[in-house]
Amino acid sequence: MPHIRHTPTAPTRAQSLASGQRVDAHRHDDHQIVYAGSGVLAVTTDAGTWFAPGTRALWVPAGTVHAHRAYGRLDLHLVGLPPDDNPLGLDTPTVLAVSPLLRELILAYTRDPGDTGPERRRLLAVLRDQLRASPQQPLRLPTPTDPRLAAVCALVHADPADTRTLAALGAATGAAERTLSRLFRREFGMTFPQWRTQSRLYHALRLLAEDVPVTTVAHRCGWSSASAFIDVFRRSFGYTPGSHRHRA
Repeated sequence: MPHIRHTPTAPTRAQSLASGQRVDAHRHDDHQIVYAGSGVLAVTTDAGTWFAPGTRALWVPAGTVHAHRAYGRLDLHLVGLPPDDNPLGLDTPTVLAVSPLLRELILAYTRDPGDTGPERRRLLAVLRDQLRASPQQPLRLPTPTDPRLAAVCALVHADPADTRTLAALGAATGAAERTLSRLFRREFGMTFPQWRTQSRLYHALRLLAEDVPVTTVAHRCGWSSASAFIDVFRRSFGYTPGSHRHRA
């Protein structure tokens, strides 16, 4: 991230981004809630990439250098909170589940950012209460620091349908399976199969946002069948990939 734009106050607003459009690296002195009403949002920091479809929001703490990218037409809703107002008590980016009520609160709060009346202040109070009740979701692709781990991750990202085992990927990159397994746990806090599922889901969300058919997405992302993909997707996001295409 060579150039970092500094915006002291995180804006509260709604905006649209075209598919593929980026918001370059920047930071705010305020905290920010980032919600994609449609499409899929990816937020990248030096620590990794967090991704959120329409049933998720991203908490970006004050001072975090981050960039956005849209997949599919993105209806972006941004809520800024002062640095001393952290209802979640979180100091790292986090994906949050968005209930139907929280979704409507975010949409309503970002509809008229210039409004400073008492009704809007009450709306924010309820929004903050709902945030505290939102479960955290591990939808993150961390950035590897060890070059051996980075080489394996690059192979999987380049071809999500690659079915090679960790041992085979290690042989292709010159690293031992035991070493790689230890690195996945130490750097990412997850096993290789868990990380690969996260990677595949990330690629799947991007393809679904571009209206690629579900069966095609399943095969491109390494699932043995559409039904296997649908099962994993439903357990991860709470709805089917077909429903996601309508949401996006």
